[in-house]
Amino acid sequence: MIVESTVPPARAWNTWSDRPAAMTFLPLGVHVTPLLYSTSQRRATLLPPGKDLLFGRHDTDGRLVEFKTRHGGTKIAFRYEKDDPYCLLGAWDGQVLAEWGLRYWLTLCLSAECGDTVTYNGETAIIRLGYRYVALMGDMAPVQVTAHETLEAAAKDFDDNGYFHTSSRGTSAPVIALRFNLEMMRKGRFAAAVADSEELAVAKARTALKGVSEPNPLTLPAQTGRHAGALDAVRDVMAWNTMYDGINRRPYTSVSRIWNLGKFAVWYNDQTYAALMTGLLDGQVARENMAVATASATPQGNFACIATSNDSWVDRTQAPNGAFMTWMIYLRHRDRSFLECHYEALSRNQFWWRRERDPDGMGLVSCGTSDVGEALYKGTHFGARNETGMDNSPTHDEATYDPQTRTLSLLDVGLNCSLALDAECLAHMARALGRIEDAQTFDALAEETRSKIREHLWDSARGIFANRQRHGGFVRSVGPTSFFPLICGAATPEQAHSLIGHLSDPERFGGPYMIPNVSRDDPAFADNVYWRGRIWPNVNYFVWHGLRRYGFLAEASMLAERSMALFNQSWTERRIAAENYSSTTGEADDQPDTDLFLSWGAMLPMLGVADVMDINPWAGWELHNTGADVTLGPIHTPIGQVVLSVAQGRMTLCRGQEDILSWTGTGRLTELTISEGLLSCRIHAADGQQGVLTPGPAYAARIVESRLDGKSLPVTQNPDIDLSHAHSGQRLDLYLTPPGMV
Repeated sequence: MIVESTVPPARAWNTWSDRPAAMTFLPLGVHVTPLLYSTSQRRATLLPPGKDLLFGRHDTDGRLVEFKTRHGGTKIAFRYEKDDPYCLLGAWDGQVLAEWGLRYWLTLCLSAECGDTVTYNGETAIIRLGYRYVALMGDMAPVQVTAHETLEAAAKDFDDNGYFHTSSRGTSAPVIALRFNLEMMRKGRFAAAVADSEELAVAKARTALKGVSEPNPLTLPAQTGRHAGALDAVRDVMAWNTMYDGINRRPYTSVSRIWNLGKFAVWYNDQTYAALMTGLLDGQVARENMAVATASATPQGNFACIATSNDSWVDRTQAPNGAFMTWMIYLRHRDRSFLECHYEALSRNQFWWRRERDPDGMGLVSCGTSDVGEALYKGTHFGARNETGMDNSPTHDEATYDPQTRTLSLLDVGLNCSLALDAECLAHMARALGRIEDAQTFDALAEETRSKIREHLWDSARGIFANRQRHGGFVRSVGPTSFFPLICGAATPEQAHSLIGHLSDPERFGGPYMIPNVSRDDPAFADNVYWRGRIWPNVNYFVWHGLRRYGFLAEASMLAERSMALFNQSWTERRIAAENYSSTTGEADDQPDTDLFLSWGAMLPMLGVADVMDINPWAGWELHNTGADVTLGPIHTPIGQVVLSVAQGRMTLCRGQEDILSWTGTGRLTELTISEGLLSCRIHAADGQQGVLTPGPAYAARIVESRLDGKSLPVTQNPDIDLSHAHSGQRLDLYLTPPGMV
């Protein structure tokens, strides 16, 4: 009876199933599933992912879910909401009718995963599972009620018999279907309630339907003003792609609802990206996603490249980005147990790379495919390329596969930068866990790899990092991974400035649509197929962080702006969050190989979030005030959920109703620390733009000493701290008495 007993009540009703229009009460596996039938098309649909659905707003916990259907030309808007975690309120609105509404049927089906019997008592469909009851009723009586063995059988009944058919009427079956039509019920409301008696369930549903008919105004995590809609997009893409894996009995954010690769599909890196993005909104979902990512750890030490219900690619892995994602999530949530859960597996993966993918002990790795498992493409050139995550990138066209070492002949610059960054983040994790010797080991590995990247992978003739043969020359094609030495700290200042020249050159990687995955002057750019010339959101994300690490702030903000514009071109009207985009037109659906609702598509708007507020290893918790109006939040931070806003040039950080601080300067506050005894940050603003920083009242009343770069500031009764004499980069420390001791 129990499908999932550990999901919190607030998330119990949600879009867990592979039918995104359905709402599922996960603890019981009970589904409320819309079914549409168009007589003009003579076709019914249970609304699988695809062209019949336009995904709308979706809160992570399912408090609000909106979508539109476009079956047979008729357009219907649906809305689910819940104030009570055990009561779901739904509504539909037939907005555009492409045929006579009498012949267009909207059906609500009640069923359970276990196939137990549903009954209809003349008013309400009811199912009993153990001591629990679920009741479904509408605010109008259905035209008729039909009984079916399965949801598919209910759809087939329409397909076979049309709309004017009565022989399937019934009141007891595994699926009870409440049938409405859009002539008599163009708009409608319904409720599904869970309780421990039939009477309570029915009463709860009836009470919900007697409530207000207008939608309740719910406050969802959102972003307005600068980079408007960025956090909203991350929220919606993550929530719509979060599903339940019934085989492994776990919730997870899938790579895509649309991509059909089996009953479940987990790419290692995609799953860590999902953990990072869901961590902006819900720490529990982030923990679930990272647990799914590291669950593929093999006895050999690597993580499976992909694991599905059909296949598991244990012979290869993906670029080692897991420690970076884990450390980023930790910096936001400060949960030490999160590090403890994943440290060992991530450590073993780092050593696996160095042991298995460096055949001649050079200290730099190549991608490969080990002699384990029975995966598709095992032991092939293409299988080895999978480890880069960039399967058909022209930067590997010149590689050869050595069946003896089971590796490609190329040293991959992106792969080695990821390995160096992975070691650096493992060192951070080890220190946080008190493993000092481990930290020293990983620090040394990170520096050794950075040094070898500078020495072996810098093409001085072209002024760019590039892939090269292990014992030979550089390859012709270069891509955005040539900029990855920025994120791992491998580039010298001179090399970094040379890279910026390539990044800004419209004949290479610049232009309104960026960053193409091969330089624009490469013959492969015109292919416009997957990694041959198209723009990939995850790549933009890594390059953005590299720019930030090296202090190229203007270039980073420009990349965030262009990434947001690229994303919004397909998102605003069509709600497309694509796997990749054209580098010439910015279109997502210009060729058939692109998934149009992929989780990592949200890494583009995540840059719009990060350009306002981010938490990362190089600048800590940072806030960016350009003077333009913005609101961002609620969003998770080390002090819980906060809202950041800028109005009339003043930036304010709030936690609930509590003001934490405000600042009138233009620039950035970095290394922000807020604790019981300290409010501290570093000021980055040009002369004349340092402004005034004002601690919130609860903090201002507790200040015992203020210091700027270690020098005490005069004590005044005014809470405003004038920073007009501060130099960019100076640190402000406000020491506080413990709460309650004022």
